[in-house]
Amino acid sequence: MTLLITVFAAIISSVVWYISSEARTLKVGVLCYIFWGASLMWLVDAFYEYAECGAEYFDMLTQNILNDTLLGLSAVALGLIIWLVFLFIKDPKHVIKSA
Repeated sequence: MTLLITVFAAIISSVVWYISSEARTLKVGVLCYIFWGASLMWLVDAFYEYAECGAEYFDMLTQNILNDTLLGLSAVALGLIIWLVFLFIKDPKHVIKSA
């Protein structure tokens, strides 16, 4: 579930970055890198866990699915927070500097 959530976040942020020139001004590319990096991390984790557990990897309990969902949402939230901090530091529209 964590992999799916981060991949969806990466795809959505990539599409927004590609479609909107305003998004490129707001450094959404950094957000794409964050989400694609998290997706790659969870993909490697899934490969290693499958190699360790075998077919049992696909037998998930409801509690495990809920935990993975919350972890995926937390990873997306953390990525958004990191992007916002980066945005405040870079200040591409000079909003903070003018205030």
